[in-house]
Amino acid sequence: MPEYSLTPAAPLAGTDITIVDTRLVAPADLAVVSVALPLGAEKAAEKAIKTAFGVALPEVGKSSLAKDGARIVRLGSDLAFVIFTHPTPDAERVVAARLKGAAYTTDQTDVWAALDLSGPNARRALERICPIDLHPDAFAVGDSARTMMEHLGTLIIRTGDDAYRLMSGSSSAGSFLHAIETSLSNIA
Repeated sequence: MPEYSLTPAAPLAGTDITIVDTRLVAPADLAVVSVALPLGAEKAAEKAIKTAFGVALPEVGKSSLAKDGARIVRLGSDLAFVIFTHPTPDAERVVAARLKGAAYTTDQTDVWAALDLSGPNARRALERICPIDLHPDAFAVGDSARTMMEHLGTLIIRTGDDAYRLMSGSSSAGSFLHAIETSLSNIA
């Protein structure tokens, strides 16, 4: 019997498109781990996050960037994502070990398709398909929001002056890429 070896691959792996000086790329080896704060032990979990990553758990709708490059995104009063580069399929164990049991963790890596959009036309492209105000006065670097793009639920994080990380369900990765690429092409 032949031996088979399966290798995990991100749903949009290899995507790297540049249109009108704006780049759309699928980040390599991206891991997503959800962190749920236990009821009644929120302060201990917040302290563990600060100890583990060197940054405080941000407010809801904000994100913090740790020195090691991990981004902590606060999605709700008791929920956050840790998003970081990690090439092997043990991201949840890595985060759980760093938090030392102070919070509940779940690997979400396979659930999400991610794209990084950066360049002078990034905001213009997103304004066509995203119903939230992305003006820098309303959506600052580090801000995050759950929203819709086209018909797809999306998490958007502003990672720089003209840079955004966009995440949507991996089951609709092709539609997600098509929506963003089409919007970017239409402003060219």
